[in-house]
Amino acid sequence: MAKILVVDDDPDFQNATRLILEKEGHAVLSAGSGNQGYQVARAERPDLVVLDVIMDSVLDGVSMSQQMHDDPQVKDIPILMVTSIANTDYAELFPTDEYIHIRAFLSKPINPASLVKQVDKLLAK
Repeated sequence: MAKILVVDDDPDFQNATRLILEKEGHAVLSAGSGNQGYQVARAERPDLVVLDVIMDSVLDGVSMSQQMHDDPQVKDIPILMVTSIANTDYAELFPTDEYIHIRAFLSKPINPASLVKQVDKLLAK
């Protein structure tokens, strides 16, 4: 099916997401930071990126989404942002829609069925 890049600094989230997506027939790549995720996205050209917000820095995922938006090679890869930032002291730092280049958003903890539904929606062409 699709090649999906999961970018999250939590290995448990990476593994759980990998299991859910592989069960659906997808190939899953992973990265533990926004910088690493950006490099993998450029090298592997995934069909979709599942991206956390808080990793190396509070808005590491937002920075990665901006890098991808500014790079013609990966600009068109859809991003599904997943985060628990709404439940932290950093919620007010999260940018508004015009500053974030994502196609969909899910709050952690994510329901596996909701993840599959959003992935299917974003991969539909």
